[in-house]
Amino acid sequence: MERKVLLIEDESLIREIVADYFEREQWTVYEAENGKQALDMLEGLNADLVILDILMPELDGWTVCKRIRAKSAIPIIILTAKSEEDDKMLGFELGADDYVTKPFSPKVLVARAKTLMKRVEGTVGKEDHMLSFGRVTVNKRSHRVEMEGLEVELTPKEFDLLLFLCKHRGKVLSRQQLLHGVWDYHFLGDTRIVDVHISHLRDKIETNARNPEYIVTIRNVGYKLAEPAMKESYA
Repeated sequence: MERKVLLIEDESLIREIVADYFEREQWTVYEAENGKQALDMLEGLNADLVILDILMPELDGWTVCKRIRAKSAIPIIILTAKSEEDDKMLGFELGADDYVTKPFSPKVLVARAKTLMKRVEGTVGKEDHMLSFGRVTVNKRSHRVEMEGLEVELTPKEFDLLLFLCKHRGKVLSRQQLLHGVWDYHFLGDTRIVDVHISHLRDKIETNARNPEYIVTIRNVGYKLAEPAMKESYA
């Protein structure tokens, strides 16, 4: 399957090297050298993935990420020389799905892009069924979530979090368990990122995010997906 990636990076040599590796894997690569150009390109480009540098002229990567996420759930990998924990936190809070620190291996970047796209396209695993709880339906293959028949647009990481909660429905999960299960066991991050994504999910699937009926807070422990009846059906 041919995929399209928008590579947003102000250093021409890095763009050239990264583009070459992606093109070897049959990706079509579109390049932008600054944030403003990237946002203009995205308006008419049906890209499958965005790779986004942070330190750029015109608009920095944080601003670009925020503006993209305000309109689209397209997967975003942040590419930057910044490695501090707070910078990673900010990236995830703004809706990024992965974070690669310079210097990096182009092969590793391509591999992580492939893994992210497999999750987005629902091709990881052999199960082909849907989950439903209350007014919410989760299609594990298509990564589509509906509420009362209307599609709810989630970012890839929000979907992963919701699916993880579904798989452990009724079980109280600590923030650390959610961090390990959804963000990768080896990601040593601040568990606040879990709270941020839980808040985003509640805004999208709860009738009243301040008084949630599905994703319930267990004080001093973590969260659980409350089980009114949850159904599992095979398509």
